[in-house]
Formats: sequence, structure tokens, C-alpha cells
Amino acid sequence: MSTQMFEGKGHAAVYQKYRFAPGKVLQEAILTYVQEKRTSPAELVVDVGCGSGQGTRILAEHFKKVVGTDISEAQIQEAKDAPSMPNISYLVCPAEELPFEDASVDILTSFTAAHWFDIEKFMKEANRVLKPGGCVSISTYTVDMSVCYGNCSEKLTRIFRECQDVILKYSHSRIKYVLEDYKTIFEALPFPDKKRITDIFDNIPMTVAGVIGYIESFSPYQVFLKNDPEAAKSLLQETEKRMLETMGVSSPETPVEFRVRHVCVLGCK
Repeated sequence: MSTQMFEGKGHAAVYQKYRFAPGKVLQEAILTYVQEKRTSPAELVVDVGCGSGQGTRILAEHFKKVVGTDISEAQIQEAKDAPSMPNISYLVCPAEELPFEDASVDILTSFTAAHWFDIEKFMKEANRVLKPGGCVSISTYTVDMSVCYGNCSEKLTRIFRECQDVILKYSHSRIKYVLEDYKTIFEALPFPDKKRITDIFDNIPMTVAGVIGYIESFSPYQVFLKNDPEAAKSLLQETEKRMLETMGVSSPETPVEFRVRHVCVLGCK
């Protein structure tokens, strides 16, 4: 069964506020693949492990009907509470037990979530619900992120990664799937027509406060926070202070650019 790491209302609220939607380059890679493979318009798209709905809302701009699913009731409530298009609906369910008929789904997606699933069971379920000719997209961003601002991007990135290194000590073992660029997940996908792209780069507009909030949304940070609240909070405060001093600004709302690398596993049944 899926590993449940994002259950609490507080964590879900942070997730909704600070997690960014899939970037434009990743979106283009997925949409281009679907257009190449499909001969008819997609009727039903299911976004598995949708969290607070950032990726689901993007999909709704391009497809007729989109259903976001997640095992966390708190995350689904955040998704439902957010402004969204009328062609979106949400369901609470495990990734390995999707409430859809056999061969009823045109496209199955998962954004930065599949490493929490029981991969073998999820792949069987994906195979069951997808129509013949249906497409799957399973993506994640990686841990090698960069913070860009003027001529101090290198220093900012070092500060960010030093903070991240402390937090990653509290990572769940399943982070190994991200660290290996979803190689295991690619190999487990039961379709011969598949590919894995490991070099999709996106620039996400953020602020210093947004970067700190994004770190706060990490599941290992939430573990750190439970284990040592004072140290966890102090780490974020110190990281923000160091970033602002490096940039020579005082406002946490100062814009920066956040550079992320995505890995995307694509397949066609």
C-alpha cells in the first residue's frame, strides 16, 4: 500500500500554499508525447497521488475530464477548496486501488508521488484501468535544485543545498527512487512502448519566502519538525536570513528563480 507521508491538515495546507505546479517544459513533454501516441481525444484523465491538486489543475486546461486521487483526506480537501475548473473532481483512494472500470482511462498521470506507491501493485492497477492505446506519465522533480538571483546564484544554491542536506537525513527510504531518477519505476512499467527522460529543466518563478515554504513542505522536514521542533524552525529561519544577506535585500518577498530538473517516465499501452 502507499506510504502515507502527507496526512496532517497542517502539512497539507503548507503543501497547497508552497508546492508549485508542473513547469511548462515538463507539461510540453507530456502533452507532446500524448499527441504523438493518441489517435483520438482523451475523455478521462486520472492524476494519481494528486496531493493538493497542482498538477490536476494543469491537466484540466487540456483535457475534457480530470479526476485527481490521493490517499490523504487532508490533501484532497485542500484540492477541493482551491479554485478550479468545473471538469475536475477528486477522490480519496489508494494508488493501488483505483475506483475505475477496466480499460476506462485514457491517460494516467502522477506528479512527484509514485515513489510513495507500492510500485508493483500500482503498475498492475495502471495496466488494468488504462484503455488499449492509453498513455501513462509518471514524473518527479529531483533534489538537485538551484536558486537563481543576479550574480549570487551559486552562493544561494549552496545555502539551499546545505539546508536540504540537513533535512534529507530524515528522508524515508523510498527517496531512493527519486535519487536514481525513477529507473526502478521505469523498469516496472509493464508496457514495451516506453521511455524515460531525465533532463527536463524548468525555471519556476518564486520568492525567498516561497523557497523557504517549499522546503517546509518536504516530508523529511516534517519528520525533522516532529523530532526536534526548535532545530527545524531555526534551520529555516537561518536559511532565509543567509539568503537575504547574500542577495543584499531585506524582503522575503523578493523574487528569485527556482531551477528544477524533472524526470519523466512515459508509456503507451
